[in-house]
Amino acid sequence: MIYERNSSSVLIVSSSQKVNIFLSELLPTDKFSPILTVSTAGEARRLLVDRDIDIVVINSPLSDDFGVELAIEASEDLNCGVLIFVKAELQDNVSERVEGCGILTLSKPVSRQLVYQSMNLLVAARQKIKALEEKTSTLQGKMEEIRLVNRAKLLLIEHLKMSEPEAHRYIEKTAMDACVKRRKIAEDIIRTYEN
Repeated sequence: MIYERNSSSVLIVSSSQKVNIFLSELLPTDKFSPILTVSTAGEARRLLVDRDIDIVVINSPLSDDFGVELAIEASEDLNCGVLIFVKAELQDNVSERVEGCGILTLSKPVSRQLVYQSMNLLVAARQKIKALEEKTSTLQGKMEEIRLVNRAKLLLIEHLKMSEPEAHRYIEKTAMDACVKRRKIAEDIIRTYEN
């Protein structure tokens, strides 16, 4: 399966202007846009409430927070891809704490190539997650329709003394004749007999 490559929005959270410039220059705008930068965890949280962000890059420590809690919130609550930079001596501890959330941890200093590869990995993972979410949403919709149709069939059986095949055929035919989904017919039946 080939995923359509759209531009991914990026939020860089770093107290270092040097890191902001490094990352902004590293990421091509055809793949990563817009690229937003903030310097504190508080600013990042406020921005994440207002905007959908695909990838959050955190250069820890921040002036108001270490950054791990922000990384976990962004990953788990907002479903963002997250990359966190930490000092080399802290990488094992931080990585152990966040890897279960799907957060990538890189030790500083880091090479341009490794950052770029990590960002592309986050984009690919995020695209797969989006595709799975869409599939899940479609399946949930189908399951809900089946539940409604079954409830409507039971009401037809109970109130109009139809057999199950007759109730099924009635819903199918009525939906086809009216050029609407079975769900609509089922909802109409439920409204009629449950009120």
